Amino acid sequence: MDFLKDVFTNPINVGLLAMCGYVIYKIFKSRSQDDPGPPPEPELPPMKKKDFTLEQLREFDGMREDGRILIAVNGKIFDVTKGKKFYGIGAPYGVFAGKDASRGLATFSLNEESIKDVYDDLSDLNKMQMNSVREWEEQFNDKYPFVGRLLKPGQEPRDYSDTEDESIEKPKLE
Repeated sequence: MDFLKDVFTNPINVGLLAMCGYVIYKIFKSRSQDDPGPPPEPELPPMKKKDFTLEQLREFDGMREDGRILIAVNGKIFDVTKGKKFYGIGAPYGVFAGKDASRGLATFSLNEESIKDVYDDLSDLNKMQMNSVREWEEQFNDKYPFVGRLLKPGQEPRDYSDTEDESIEKPKLE
C-alpha cells in the first residue's frame, strides 16, 4: 500500500505513469493500423439487364465461382452482391439469395417456408404486408443495381436497351 501511495502522491510519478500509458496506447494503435486485413474483393462488372425465371434466379445464390447474388423483390431483381455480409452464405438474410424474397420481407420471416418454389403472385398478402413489400422494393432500388424482372410462368422476357431507364415502365410505341 505504501508503494501505491508513494506513486500516486508524487506528481513526477503520476506524470511518468501517464506518459507510459500514452506510449503503450500508441504502440497498440500503430500495430492495428499496420495490419489493414484482407484486401477488398474486386467488384464484379455490372450485369447486362435481363429478365429471369425462378429457375434462372436460383443460379445466383452466391455459390457460383463469381459469387454473384441476386434477389427478387416485388417482381424486380436486384444484384445484392455488394451486400454479401447480409445476403451471402450464412448471412442473416442468406436464405433469400437467388430467390424471390417478397413474401419473407412482407411477413418478416426468414425461414424457408416463406419462400415458394413456384412463382408467387403475393395475392393473399394483406394491405399492410403489400405496403411493406413496396417499402423493401424502394430500399433495394436505392441501394442495389436493378438487373431485370422476375418472369411469371409463360411470360416472355423483354429486350433491355443500354439507354432504357429500368426503374420506369415505358409504354411501347407501335
